[in-house]
Order: sequence, then C-alpha cells, then structure tokens
Amino acid sequence: MDLSSVDWALRGGTVVLVLLVAATLMRDHGRLVATRLAALFAVGTGTYAITSVAGFSTQLGPWTVPLLALSAGNNVVFWTLTAALFDDGFRLRWWHLGLWLLLVSAGTAACFLQWPPLGIALTLSSLAFAGLATAQALASWRVDLVEGRRRLRLFVVGASSVYIAATALAQLAGAHRSAPEGMSLVGAAGMLLIAGVAAWSLLAVGHRQSLFTVTGDLDLRPVAEPVPSTEPEHRQLVARLEQLMTSERAYRQDGLTIGALAKQLGLPEYRLRRLINQALGYRNFNSFVNHYRIADVKAALADPRQAAVPVLTMALDAGFSSLGPFNRAFKAETGMTPSEYRRVSGFGQPIPESASPVSNSARSNLAAQ
Repeated sequence: MDLSSVDWALRGGTVVLVLLVAATLMRDHGRLVATRLAALFAVGTGTYAITSVAGFSTQLGPWTVPLLALSAGNNVVFWTLTAALFDDGFRLRWWHLGLWLLLVSAGTAACFLQWPPLGIALTLSSLAFAGLATAQALASWRVDLVEGRRRLRLFVVGASSVYIAATALAQLAGAHRSAPEGMSLVGAAGMLLIAGVAAWSLLAVGHRQSLFTVTGDLDLRPVAEPVPSTEPEHRQLVARLEQLMTSERAYRQDGLTIGALAKQLGLPEYRLRRLINQALGYRNFNSFVNHYRIADVKAALADPRQAAVPVLTMALDAGFSSLGPFNRAFKAETGMTPSEYRRVSGFGQPIPESASPVSNSARSNLAAQ
C-alpha cells in the first residue's frame, strides 16, 4: 500500500469519526448552542480532512469549492465553540456569523483567484483563531469543577490548537510544497488521533465528564444529583463550607477564586473542587458562588429599608464585579430583572437556609445515615 492510499484511509477514518461525533452530540444535547457549534466544527473538520490531502485542488471539479469554503470558515467555528464551552456569558452575535461568512468568502475567492497573499492571510487567520481559542480555554479552566471534563476540554482544545498552529506554520514555511505526500500523511495521522480521542471521550465517559452541561451555564441550580456521604470528615467539610458561605459570607470577597476559598478551608484545591461537585452537584464554581450572591441581593431587594439603595450597589456588595454579569445571572435564576423583582417584593426577607446548596446537601447526608 503506497503513501497516498494510507493517507486517504486515515482521512476516511477521520471523516467517519467526526460525523459520528456530530450525530451523537445533536442526538444528546441538540438544543445547546455549544453542541450545535461542536457539530458544525466536526463537519468542518471532515471537509478539511478531504481538502487538505496532497494534490487536492479545484481542478478536480466544482464540488471542491464548497468544501474549501467550509474548511476556511472552520477556524471561526473552532474559536466560537471554545468560547461557548468556557465562557459562562457567551452568546452568539451577528458579527460571529459575519466573521464566518468573511472567511468562507475568502476561501471561495482563493479557489479562483490563486492570489498568494490571500492564501497567506487565511493561514495567518488560522493561527490567530487558534491563539484566541487557547487563551479562552486557559482563562476559565480553573472554575470547572469536574476533573474529568477539565482534562477532556484541555485535550480537545489544546490538541486542536496545536494542530492548527503546526499546520499553519508548516504551510508558511513551504513544507507542504517540498514534501507534499509526507506532510499530508503526518497531518492525516494527527487529525485521526484527535478525532479518535474526542469520539471515544464523548461516547465512553460518564455524564459528569461530558463537555456539555445539561442546563445553561448561567443556571445557578446544581445540574447533577449530590452524592450522600457517611464519612464524618466529609460531613465536617460540608458543614465548614456552609458556615464560610453563609455566616462569614465568603462570597462577598472581591474576586473570590476556588483557590482562595480552598485556602480558607485549609484544603487542596482539587479536594474543594471535588467536594462542591460531588457533594453539592455543581459543575461550575461561578454558579456555586453566584447562588449565594443572588440570594443576598434578593433579600436586599425585598427589604423596604433598602428601597432607595441602587441595584448596582447591592450587586457590588454581594460580590459581583459589574452590572452586566449580575443582571444575566439574576434573570437566569428568578426569570425577572432586579427592578421587576423589587416591585413584586413588598416585605423584607432574609436569606433562607433552604437557599443554601450546602444546607440542602448536609440535610441529605444526615438523612442518609
């Protein structure tokens, strides 16, 4: 079997795997924006697997043009997919579509113009979007509470970014012209490896390790059932965490991180991450902390003595850094804006113990004994 046959066999395997991933994602989580972007990225990867083979060109027929166009736009899809997975406040905007259409148009034009500067610009854009995706992954990695999912996310995003960057640099260096068949075979093997790990992870790992949450990232409720524990040490940690978040109001600390909270509890960060995830059911640290902050603001809004206090002041006092994230989080939990909530609340209401996810878990653990 010659190199060309091996190359096509590897690329065929990649196409089958990414289409399987796309179909599985749409079946299980089709309503999520991140899922649809992942499915679109999988389809784009499949087209790239075909168009990047040595000797592929528009001279093979008009059917090659849409494939090349989709391949050119896939870097934008990859970046927006990373943002959807890692940024709690991400929303698709019109300019995301505009950026994708721009690269698709440029890819289509490159099929006919054969203008070297345009090809270089498309290659440089792939480097830029790979860098943006990597930065997005690293910026919000620590707030993910599911260890398996954190590792899976880093591999998928990191490996894809490295592959895109390495391919772009090789093209800029002219390696695809000096050794076309060899570079094509190496690229095919890399794509198949990444697609294989992604497919295995999505089809084989448990629900807690999924890249995608069942509910929206801004939903403040736990998205997994807490696991009751009968270990005394575990119950003590849950009780201490409850005291820290309710009595001492640790959520009000400016820029509270999971590392800072773990230090206050005297725990390694990974143990606190596991405690919040497994004992309380949360998959995201920001959602866990924002639950307390929203409860704090709700109590203030319902207090007639604070009727003249601006909403922004309440949000900042509760630990939010700005009004935008607070408004989104508040509406996600209550279904109304802070101003609307204030209008319908005619009496003071302290934070109820039932509002604490820690309290709920602690009661569950005691009942299980």
